[in-house]
Amino acid sequence: MSDLLTLNQAAPYKIWGREQIDAETLQQMDRAARLPVALRGALMPDAHVGYGLPIGGVLATADAVIPYAVGVDIACRVRMTVFNAPPHTIEQKREKLRVIIEENTCFGEGGEWQTPQQHEVMDDPGWRELPFARQRKDLAWRQLGTSGGGNHFAEFGALAVSGPVGRIPPGNYLALLTHSGSRRFGFEAANHYTAVAKNLLEGRLPKDYMNLAWLELGREGAEYWAVMELAGRYASANHAVIHRRIASALRIEVLDSIENHHNFAWKESVDGMLAVVHRKGATPAGRDMLGVIPGSMSAPSYVVRGKGSAESLNSAAHGAGRQMSRAEARRQFTWEQLDRKLRQAQVDLISAGLDEVPGAYKDIQWVMEAQADLVEPLAEFQPRIVKMAPDRQAGRRRSAKSGAAERSGRRKKRR
Repeated sequence: MSDLLTLNQAAPYKIWGREQIDAETLQQMDRAARLPVALRGALMPDAHVGYGLPIGGVLATADAVIPYAVGVDIACRVRMTVFNAPPHTIEQKREKLRVIIEENTCFGEGGEWQTPQQHEVMDDPGWRELPFARQRKDLAWRQLGTSGGGNHFAEFGALAVSGPVGRIPPGNYLALLTHSGSRRFGFEAANHYTAVAKNLLEGRLPKDYMNLAWLELGREGAEYWAVMELAGRYASANHAVIHRRIASALRIEVLDSIENHHNFAWKESVDGMLAVVHRKGATPAGRDMLGVIPGSMSAPSYVVRGKGSAESLNSAAHGAGRQMSRAEARRQFTWEQLDRKLRQAQVDLISAGLDEVPGAYKDIQWVMEAQADLVEPLAEFQPRIVKMAPDRQAGRRRSAKSGAAERSGRRKKRR
């Protein structure tokens, strides 16, 4: 067609950990870098295939925002709360901690509280002023303080802090780590505005580029941007509610909290010009910026300080990153294998899907080594009690019955 957009020579981008990134992911990043609006990019070592932009992809664009380069779970994030208690509290009160997580979290795609939780985010004027948000406020309120499926989690664990982190002095602590996002609201926003973008660019982009359809900021993109920012405030409130509920039940002094999001777009200076920086499954890592990079259910997570790398667009990995699909994980692994792995790691798993088995993920130690020039590790978190969305396919609510978890199950049966 005469109005077909010209795809450029790829904008410059650097790849971290190329040796463990598959060909399809590399092709996705290359396509994104060829967009007419692309300025610069980066690919993190945890990268794997996503919709449009790979997960682990970073892309700077000129006056345009790409909904699928932000992601389908807008503003998905992690939050850590550190308690003024030693990590051996986990062994002393393991059953109590398990009950606290079970009673104060809600997981799953359709998960919601019967009694909506209270947080000032629901008074945000965006719910009233944005038609898209107004239609979805009631469901968003019911889902406030809940977590999705997939790799979303809530974990109690042992945190070893090697140097001061915020208000946390060096030492060993009990900590809570959660991973969740903007729930159904963010998911529907991503798909709705991607459909708008595709409609505007229909016939102008090749078919295999359509999931990278963009919106101009001065037009339809302005509405998406406002919805995205509201989803960001809502996702942060989700974690605030979860941590408030758990801290209230635990009744131990909180020393500090650390939080960062991915799946978002920021207006930042790139090569001397204002650009839109998409970080899809990538952690902001500007100089001295604190963040948390999770491993898997049996592997450590890290509190990090950003080094401010211009080549990575001030970004780092957002986790270990999948090395196989969910279907492949189910084919390769069994519950018995997972049980043995978790016993060795001293992890009690309350619930999860078999597709979240640690072997489905890259080695977090390798990921951290591959991005040593992007972030500095300040603390290491070892998970001990983990809850994720139950495995609907297997019909199993729990996937590990070892140690205290098994003893707890027997006590409940006797009662």
